[in-house]
Amino acid sequence: MVTENLEEVEEKIQAACNRSGRKREEVTLIAVSKTKPVSMIKEAYGAGIRVFGENKVQELNEKYDQLPSDIQWQMIGHLQRNKVKYIIDKAELIHSVDSLRLLETIDREAAKKQLKAKVLLEVNMAREDTKFGLMPEEVMKFIDKVPEYPHVLLEGLMTIAPNTEDPETNRQFFCALRKLSVDIADKNIDNIHMGVLSMGMTNDYEVAIEEGATMVRVGTGIFGKRNYALDKNTR
Repeated sequence: MVTENLEEVEEKIQAACNRSGRKREEVTLIAVSKTKPVSMIKEAYGAGIRVFGENKVQELNEKYDQLPSDIQWQMIGHLQRNKVKYIIDKAELIHSVDSLRLLETIDREAAKKQLKAKVLLEVNMAREDTKFGLMPEEVMKFIDKVPEYPHVLLEGLMTIAPNTEDPETNRQFFCALRKLSVDIADKNIDNIHMGVLSMGMTNDYEVAIEEGATMVRVGTGIFGKRNYALDKNTR
């Protein structure tokens, strides 16, 4: 099932790239493997996937030890400050930075490991009460503080658009995030690079690609429906 689903997702990514005049290699597919067993991840790995996204620190750690070392693990869920130390040297990229306190913790834990942590700033473009992330108008003030944390590299922006049946309704949010990224890049701050736009999930990743996404996070489209009972047990 996973292999067949990946073929379909790949076709849709390529089609979206074609429509927007982009090269396929400009878009990284993140297989969102939260709540999914190692066996399914191995099937995706066998089909060529090397980038996987997890929501929970405990689950990322457990899978990290059981799967090949060339997998690039990405922390895409909300990250609590007291858990940063457990994934600071395991997550290739942390997508969900949404406060200076979290950024400070990441910087401190990265310094202990003598590494530079790659992160994305999460922006709540749709201003949903149920979502984490900075409001768009808060971003520039936040950006000015980033140089104070030398063990962090801000690689770009991330957003989680509303869950909608019509992906076209999310185009406005993806477009606005891209424009925000351009404005930040224009500031030319040393440890800030706006090369990554993480936006688009199973229901709207094609639209996100058309609007400039460099990373799309696809879970259900690859692995099928989530196991919500397991999800509750891995918080």
